[in-house]
Amino acid sequence: MDQIIAHLERDEPQLISWFEHLHRHPELSMKEVQTAEFLADTLRELGFRVDTGIGGLGIVASLSSGDSDKTIALRADFDALPIQEINDLPYKSQQPGVAHLCGHDGHSAMLLAAGKYLSQTKNFNGTVRLLFQPGEETMEGGPAMIDDGLFERFPVDAVFGMHNMPGLALGKLYFTPGEVMAAVDNWEIELTGKGSHGSMPELGIDPVVAGSSLVMALQSIVGRNLAASSSAVVTVGAFLAGSAGNAIAQSARLRLSIRTKTPANRKLVLDRVRELTRHQAESFRCQYEIREGTPGAVLVNDPDETSKAYRIAKAAFGEDQVIYPGPTFLGSEDFAFMLQQRPGTYCFIGNGDTPMVHHPHYTFNQKILTRGAAYWVTLTEGYLN
Repeated sequence: MDQIIAHLERDEPQLISWFEHLHRHPELSMKEVQTAEFLADTLRELGFRVDTGIGGLGIVASLSSGDSDKTIALRADFDALPIQEINDLPYKSQQPGVAHLCGHDGHSAMLLAAGKYLSQTKNFNGTVRLLFQPGEETMEGGPAMIDDGLFERFPVDAVFGMHNMPGLALGKLYFTPGEVMAAVDNWEIELTGKGSHGSMPELGIDPVVAGSSLVMALQSIVGRNLAASSSAVVTVGAFLAGSAGNAIAQSARLRLSIRTKTPANRKLVLDRVRELTRHQAESFRCQYEIREGTPGAVLVNDPDETSKAYRIAKAAFGEDQVIYPGPTFLGSEDFAFMLQQRPGTYCFIGNGDTPMVHHPHYTFNQKILTRGAAYWVTLTEGYLN
């Protein structure tokens, strides 16, 4: 392990350069054209066989060594968020209103560094595939790559993912079997009433009043339909209606983030959202339309693959640096769709005491770049030994 760390530390200036380049040039989900080109060009320079355009902008970089037919996949995401960064960094985002405030730039840089090490040493027996995925934030990229034949065209025995997490101890790795992250369903509800002058409400049908009532009704779903031990949340993150204080709006839109951790609870919560929307709309004489987004999926780590990855990491980094079992979250990940197709596990690496991901002050901690790359290397060498 010391040899791996020393090798990666010698290459750390390039690792940081990759990270800062990606951070300066963020691109939104499923529009990451320049990012994909940069990653593909770099991977070719490192000696990988590179296949591009998987599910749109996805990349598969393959490298073989020895005579084994065993194959694993390591996945990183590379899309950014539509949020203005509020950090005074020398490498801050150069794209107004867009920034890597979830750490996907760090994820990609760590995987590039691991790829460079593996291509130089080839101290493994089998094939490793590096999966660089667009569109994680919108839950589009993973399903798009899968629908484009990802695992049929590029067979693997297991697939692994990793995400940084603020609030967890800096550089420590966390492994948890079973259900780890929630399914997310991003829906939009439009209520249509009848516009009118604000002084004559009797001539209108007010979708703002209907929407306000619906917001409150939706908050009853988790508290009054699920057991107290269940984890779920229904968030109305946006309520869009009207443009003038003296006018009754014609329509109102509610944007929802619905998170659940079991298939049964997901069905119950979504059914209740549909029922409450219909009844609330009818009671206020509004028309309604529910626009359901990409169906969510609970991220479920395979127990055997999680245990194997944990044992490899513990042997490499020491027992005090690896936590099992780790925490679970109501956050979501479209890596869940990959784990539905192949066994594997998704771990967390502590980002230390920083603002949470998606916060305008969030900063990926560069101190974990080498540690994350080292995990990918040791996992590959341990799995393909």
